[in-house]
Amino acid sequence: MLKEINDENFEQLIFESEKPILVDFWAPWCSPCRALSVLLEEIYSEYHTKILVFKLNVDNNPKASYKYGIRSIPTMIFFKNGEKKDIHIGILSKEDIRKKLDVLINL
Repeated sequence: MLKEINDENFEQLIFESEKPILVDFWAPWCSPCRALSVLLEEIYSEYHTKILVFKLNVDNNPKASYKYGIRSIPTMIFFKNGEKKDIHIGILSKEDIRKKLDVLINL
């Protein structure tokens, strides 16, 4: 199960992590978000020693959503060393997500 983050712990988790992070901005009513969540669970099971994957419910966490300009969901933001390195709006295939993560890990 992917860990939920929120406005209160978002910055601390992003900036203090030694591992690259993928944050999934989502909402429970969003069908594509639920489909992406299944892919992210599978990917996390493969990459759990190399990365962290968090989910942030945009309805309950407006501060982080606003700060990162989230206008559409699902949106994935890829962080490394506290910096936003990549962003993708919408669903990607599992292979495309893996490619983005591999680039992030090797930065």
